[in-house]
Amino acid sequence: MNMSSLRRTVPTALACLAVCAAMLPSSPLAAPFAYVPNEGSGTVSVIDTASDQVVGEMPAGTKPRGLAVGADGRWLYVSDQPNNSLQVLDLNARKPGTAVALGESPEGVSISPDGRWVVAAIEGKNEIAVTDTRTRKLAFAIQVHGKNPEHAVFSPDGRLLFVSAEEGDAVDIIDFASRKQVAQVAVGARPRGIGFLPDSSRAYVATENANEVFVIDARKYAIVARIKAGLRANGIAVHPGGGQVYVSNGGDANVSVIDTASNQVVATIPVGQRPWNMALTPDGKKLYVANGRSNNVSVIDTASRTKLRDIPVGKLPWGVVIR
Repeated sequence: MNMSSLRRTVPTALACLAVCAAMLPSSPLAAPFAYVPNEGSGTVSVIDTASDQVVGEMPAGTKPRGLAVGADGRWLYVSDQPNNSLQVLDLNARKPGTAVALGESPEGVSISPDGRWVVAAIEGKNEIAVTDTRTRKLAFAIQVHGKNPEHAVFSPDGRLLFVSAEEGDAVDIIDFASRKQVAQVAVGARPRGIGFLPDSSRAYVATENANEVFVIDARKYAIVARIKAGLRANGIAVHPGGGQVYVSNGGDANVSVIDTASNQVVATIPVGQRPWNMALTPDGKKLYVANGRSNNVSVIDTASRTKLRDIPVGKLPWGVVIR
C-alpha cells in the first residue's frame, strides 16, 4: 500500500472504530448505583458509586425501609411500612410503578438469587410475605415462630431463608422449597441484620441489645461462635470474597470489621451517627453505610479500612442496596 492509500485508509478505519464504539452498550462499564431509602423523607436517593454523588431521588411511599433490586436491574422493591405495602419503583423512569399489599408493618426485604421472589418480613403478622416478580403480586406467605420479624435473608444458594425475630431473641430458619420453618436458633437479645458467607455455609447475625454477632452453621443450624461487637450492633454486610464481615454499631457510630477465618474483630471504622444497614459494591472495594441520625451515607475504602467521605441524602436513611 502506498502512502496516499494509507492516508485515506487510516481516517476511515478510525471513523469506523468510533462508530462501532458508540454502538456498544455502556452499562457493563458503568459503575453501579446505590439506592438509599429515607424513611423520614419518603424517598429513595440514587448514588452513582463512581462519583459518590447523589444523581437522583424517587418518591417511595410514606416510610420506605427494606429494599431489593430486581435481577434485570429495572425494578426496585421497597417496603412502605405505614401503608403495609411493597412499592415497585421503575428505575429507568425513576418513578413509582405498582404497589403490592403485604400485611401490617413490612420491614426487611430481600430477593431470591434467581430473581423470581421478593420476600418481606411482616412484623404485625409474624410471617414472611412472598411476591412473584413476574406478576408483581403477592404469591403466598410463610408463618414464622419468632415474634416481630425484622429481616428475611436468602442464603446465596437460595435454599434457606434466615429470619431475625426481634422480640423472640432467635433466628427462624425456613426451607424455601417446602415453604415452611425447619428450625429456630436462639441468639442474643434483639437480633437484627443477617449476612451469609458466599458459599452459604455460615450466617452472621447482629444482636442489638446483646452487642454481639452470632455465627450460625447454616447446615447444622447451630451456633459456632459469638463475637463481641460494638454498642447496638445492627447491620451486617459480607465481603464478596468472604474474608470479612462488617457490622454497624448504632450506639458507637462506627463499623466493626470481622475476619471470618478467626472470627475476631480486626478493625473499627468511625462513621456517622446511628449507622444502620449497609451494602458493598460488587467488587468489594467500597462499603456504603446508612447513618440514620446524620442523614448521610458514609463510604468506606475496604482495603485501607478508612472512611472516604459522607454523602448527604434524605432524612433518616435506613439502609443501602447496590446494583
